[in-house]
Amino acid sequence: MYGAILGDMIGAPYEFDQGNKSKDFEFFDKRKWVRYTDDSAMTIAVAKAVMDAGLDAGEYEMKKQFVACMQDFGNRYAQGEYGGRFSEWLRSCDPQPYGSWGNGAAMRVSSIGWFFDTIERTREVARWSAEVSHDHPEGLKGAESVASAIFLLRNGKSKDEVKNYIINEFGYDLSRTCDEIRPHYHHVESCQETVPEAITAFLEGSDFEDVIRNAVSLGGDCDTLTCIAGSMAEAFNSVPEWMKEECRNRVPEEFLDVMERFQTYEESMMYEKRFKHCQKFY
Repeated sequence: MYGAILGDMIGAPYEFDQGNKSKDFEFFDKRKWVRYTDDSAMTIAVAKAVMDAGLDAGEYEMKKQFVACMQDFGNRYAQGEYGGRFSEWLRSCDPQPYGSWGNGAAMRVSSIGWFFDTIERTREVARWSAEVSHDHPEGLKGAESVASAIFLLRNGKSKDEVKNYIINEFGYDLSRTCDEIRPHYHHVESCQETVPEAITAFLEGSDFEDVIRNAVSLGGDCDTLTCIAGSMAEAFNSVPEWMKEECRNRVPEEFLDVMERFQTYEESMMYEKRFKHCQKFY
C-alpha cells in the first residue's frame, strides 16, 4: 500500500491544478503540507475490510465489512475532504450506492490487487468494493481495471501485457502519451478521465519515482491520479526505503497497524504459494 499512500501524499499539494505541470519538483517540500488525504484513509479502510472479512468471504460479508470500515475510517480521518455525496454516505445509518462514476472507486482498491490467487476473484472483490457506493458502470470499471493491473504486475506480467489487457477488457484509450495529455488536462474527478491517465503515467515511468513525477506533472485531481499510478508502480518497481520511511512518519499509528497486518498477509500468501509449488516436485 506504500505506493498508493505515497502517491496520495506527494500529489496532494498540487491538487486542483495548483502545480506547474512539471516533473521537476521536490517530493517532500518543507514549504508545502505533504500529508495523507481521504484517498489514503479509504485505501486503508478497504484493506482492513478484506482482512476482517477473510479472503474466502462471500459478497454479503465482504460488502458489510467494506461499509463498516469505510464509515469508521471516513468519520475519523481526513474529515471535510470527501465529496458531498460520499460524505452523506459516510454519515448514513443505511448507506446505499448512489450511481457514482467518481474516481474514488479506483483510488481505494489497490490492496485487492494483492490479496487473491486469480484475476477473476480479484475483479469480483474489486467490483464489490465499488458497488457499495460507486455502482455506476464507469465506477465499477475503474475499480476492476486498477485491481486487475496490480494483480497482473505482481504476477510478473510486462507493461505491454497489462496495457493490452486493460484495453481489451475495459476499453480505455491508452494511445496518448503524457506529453499529449498534459497541456489540456484539468481537474476532473471521474474514473473515465482519471484511470487512463494514471495508467499512462505508470506505463511511461522508468522507476517508482519517475511514475510519481509523471502523474503529478499531469495536474488535475493529482492526489488521486498519483495514488492510482503509485499503486501500480509498487507492483512493478520497488519503492525506495527512504520514501517508505517518509510515509510511515506521516500517517497515524492505526494506519501503520493495518499496513503491517497487510504486509504479514502478503508474506504468508507468498510462503503458501512457494510451499504449494515445492509440493509439485515431491
